[in-house]
Amino acid sequence: MKNAIVSILVLFPSILFYLSFLRHHNAATLAGDGSLSPFWSWCVDHPVLLTNLIFFFNVDILFWIIGLVRSNHSMISLYWSIIPVLLSHYYATHPLGMGSYNLLRSRVVTVLTWIWSIRILHNYLRKSSEQLGAREDWRFTDMGHQYGSSWWWASFFSIYVSQQVLLLGTCMPLYVVHSIDKPLNLWDFAAVTICIFGIVMAYVADTELHQFMAKNRSLKNEGKPVVPVLDKGLWGYSRHPNYLGEQIWWYGLALFAVGLGFGLKAFIGPILNSLCLAYVTMLVEDRMVKQEHRAEAYSLYKKRTPVWIPMIQSCLEPKIKPKEEKEN
Repeated sequence: MKNAIVSILVLFPSILFYLSFLRHHNAATLAGDGSLSPFWSWCVDHPVLLTNLIFFFNVDILFWIIGLVRSNHSMISLYWSIIPVLLSHYYATHPLGMGSYNLLRSRVVTVLTWIWSIRILHNYLRKSSEQLGAREDWRFTDMGHQYGSSWWWASFFSIYVSQQVLLLGTCMPLYVVHSIDKPLNLWDFAAVTICIFGIVMAYVADTELHQFMAKNRSLKNEGKPVVPVLDKGLWGYSRHPNYLGEQIWWYGLALFAVGLGFGLKAFIGPILNSLCLAYVTMLVEDRMVKQEHRAEAYSLYKKRTPVWIPMIQSCLEPKIKPKEEKEN
């Protein structure tokens, strides 16, 4: 409950600032006398820079301080699922964008972003046993051990600033969608299809992983051997279908911007995200092969299952069986 309250309260500085900005802008518009101050005028003319400044102060610095006080940087993981929704509404209501975008496209993208957000938030709560901020990402914990006494300041750049670059970069298509008015086209239909496909794939993969881990916990409690590797369902075609689905979502979102003339620049954010996930994938797989009870099975799994993109031969080869079954 305490973490839930903190999660709500930390939004207030950004929300209050933005509402104040809109109030000043609307008052100046009604007055019609150009009474908007230079500061608020700058906020009108630079919506993307304003977003970065708000993110830096209200997310990077504030969450970093909260993480230092709690000795746990788990809260930022929750906000990865919330910020894209806030950005979508921010760009849709910003004075520079209002009235200059296709309303139907705007609504479709906003609804898709909400669906994506609910999916990833649901999975976050499911992994955390419905306890907000209860468990820190193991990668953050490992980095803390590596940096030692320097972690208090290194965490600001490695966790918070880096996530600002990734998150605002991948969300740039939201700005494009809410700042350009063009009729719906084939790019939009392709983008919607790909986004939905990515959301569904990630949800199914995460659900299969959750059920696999729950089953193994039950087997362990019963004193029975656990299943070393998940190779059923989507995990029989890709070693990381959850990551693949997540990437498909971001590339689908970028297609909206491509169709609006933003060009290949729309893919800079998704490409950076893919590079980050490639590194995360290496960390995950290194961790798997270091676990004695699944090292052998996972090594075999790696040999016949592609890391991300499924290939035909992966569905033709026999499934991995636990060591005990092979010996019998």
